Amino acid sequence: MKIGYARVSTHDQELALQLDALEQAGCEKIYQEKVSGAAKARPQLEALLEHLRKGDVVVVWKLDRLARSLKDLVSLVN
Repeated sequence: MKIGYARVSTHDQELALQLDALEQAGCEKIYQEKVSGAAKARPQLEALLEHLRKGDVVVVWKLDRLARSLKDLVSLVN
């Protein structure tokens, strides 16, 4: 299953471009939130990670929507 994750940093920003791209990529479920990437608590990302099953694919519009740095990305993947 393709699972999408969309995030913007502030409530003034819009998720529309990301959501359109994730739908075009064939994501069956999309988690979305409006929270800074610096925030330790990202409830929708945590829910996505709990939902993942073997064979699932996580799709993001850009890697910076998932992690703020390579270190953060590696930590998340582990």
